[in-house]
Amino acid sequence: MGDPIPLLEKLIEIDSSEKPGINKAMDYCEAWLKDQGLPVDKLENEGYKMLVCEIGNGENTIVFNGHIDVIEAEEYQFEPYINDGKMYGRGSVDMKAGVASMMETVAQLKESNLSTKVMLQIVPDEETGGNHGTRFLTENGYLGDFIICGEPTHMGIAIQSKGVLQLDFNIRGKPAHGSRPWEGVNAITNAYKIFEQILKLPFAEESSSMFEKPSINLAKLKAGTVYNKVPESCKMSLDIRYLPNQFPDDILEQIEEVTDGEVKIHQSKGPVKTKEDNPYVQALAESVKNQTDLERVNIFGQHGSNDGQYFTEYGGSAVEFGPVGYDWHGDKELVYVDSVREYQQVLEDFTKNYNSR
Repeated sequence: MGDPIPLLEKLIEIDSSEKPGINKAMDYCEAWLKDQGLPVDKLENEGYKMLVCEIGNGENTIVFNGHIDVIEAEEYQFEPYINDGKMYGRGSVDMKAGVASMMETVAQLKESNLSTKVMLQIVPDEETGGNHGTRFLTENGYLGDFIICGEPTHMGIAIQSKGVLQLDFNIRGKPAHGSRPWEGVNAITNAYKIFEQILKLPFAEESSSMFEKPSINLAKLKAGTVYNKVPESCKMSLDIRYLPNQFPDDILEQIEEVTDGEVKIHQSKGPVKTKEDNPYVQALAESVKNQTDLERVNIFGQHGSNDGQYFTEYGGSAVEFGPVGYDWHGDKELVYVDSVREYQQVLEDFTKNYNSR
């Protein structure tokens, strides 16, 4: 059994928050995989490198999808250290632990007689939307039947995630002198009234089996130039995370009915809708119980988005599944060392056992 911890440590040491560092990390991963005798395809899109490594045979494909990019951090966060069974450092749990474990897993399985293909994808830009990496791969035919995105989930299995609808509004008012605001129409006040109406629309009150309601975040308000003038225009931006059973066109139609102004879509991304009774999900849950002390596996829905969304339109069933850690994107990001090792054991057990069915 290979140990993913030394590899994880090396990956954390590489500042992969921007393109040069991301590509440096990709080069390191490529060299490591080749040293293990694994086949590696290196692709490039808009200057971003990415890797695909495939083993096994058969009609079905399991994808291990891991992103090597991280958000910006202080220099000390790229100096990993272990304290009390926890490894600290930027990307330790989000998600270089997942990447290291997936790399070790394919290395351990390369000589196995697998009746299912296993495709490792190491991608460069999940933190900024995945357009250069996973989206590019799926558009070019690098697809699978079951996709594991190694995001941190505390060893639970996130089978669904909300969709993304980000909107920009241009709300108009009427200017007037700040001492006589009743002679004008305040665009900021109008914008906030619209936001409050949106919170009461039918789509905002709906729920699903895994989510109480959509998430609606007032992300930006920009208006006004001086103190003594009623602002005549206001730019407002919303970040809406809608339910898997909802549709962005319906949401936009409801919003336009209560909006006196211009609405534009900044970004729209689909949800993940994997079913709990999916045989891959059930097999993965069994492997978690086989390789850990957990008697019950948490199967849940994520409020945020992930690269698994890009596979759903091609019929793939995606989940998020990763080790135990805390404070990702924070100052003390960490992952539990034993959890990383267990995570790799689960991936290996899952792949072997699913092949034996």
